[in-house]
Amino acid sequence: MNYDTYIFDLDGTLLDSLTDLAISCNYALRINNMPERTIDEVRCFVGNGVKKLMERAIPNGLQNPAFEKTYADFRQHYLVHNLDNTKPYPGIIPLLKRLHSEGKNIAVVSNKFYAATQDLVKHFFDEYITVAIGERENIRKKPAPDTVFEALRQLSASLSGAVYIGDSDVDVMTARNCNIPCISVLWGFRTKEFLIKNGATTFVTAPDEIF
Repeated sequence: MNYDTYIFDLDGTLLDSLTDLAISCNYALRINNMPERTIDEVRCFVGNGVKKLMERAIPNGLQNPAFEKTYADFRQHYLVHNLDNTKPYPGIIPLLKRLHSEGKNIAVVSNKFYAATQDLVKHFFDEYITVAIGERENIRKKPAPDTVFEALRQLSASLSGAVYIGDSDVDVMTARNCNIPCISVLWGFRTKEFLIKNGATTFVTAPDEIF
């Protein structure tokens, strides 16, 4: 699996962030008098950005009159608390260190909102990753190819020789829409059975299998 450019998803791929996402989700639900969600429910809700997470968590989703306030409460809480429990998965730092030492291009493309993506990548991976693209108003998010193409532009890298690495069906679709290979990791938020049903074909069980 030797490529020139490695583009990673963030949550569930590089970072184990589920606990902090769930805590912020339930904080926002609780202060707005809505039922809280279990960790397994939140695990199923993530993968399409935090607005979609809250749309799934809030009763009646976007149709709920309190949606915007609850979503804003989540964002405010998460920006303050997104480092409380979040950490890289075992083996991620050695993988990035090796890729960097080999002169590979490395980027993060996430559907997490832009500020949190930038903050988390800078905090954990600043030595290895210089390009981190999060959700932005002026660009279509995954599974559209736009954010991947933007990462390649910032890296001055070509589509040829690039691979996308993630843990969800959205990542599989993103790679397909970019016409690049996808490596699906099995330590993230989705099961192998789910990923197979959604078109995944290449799997790794540990980060050192990527290189």
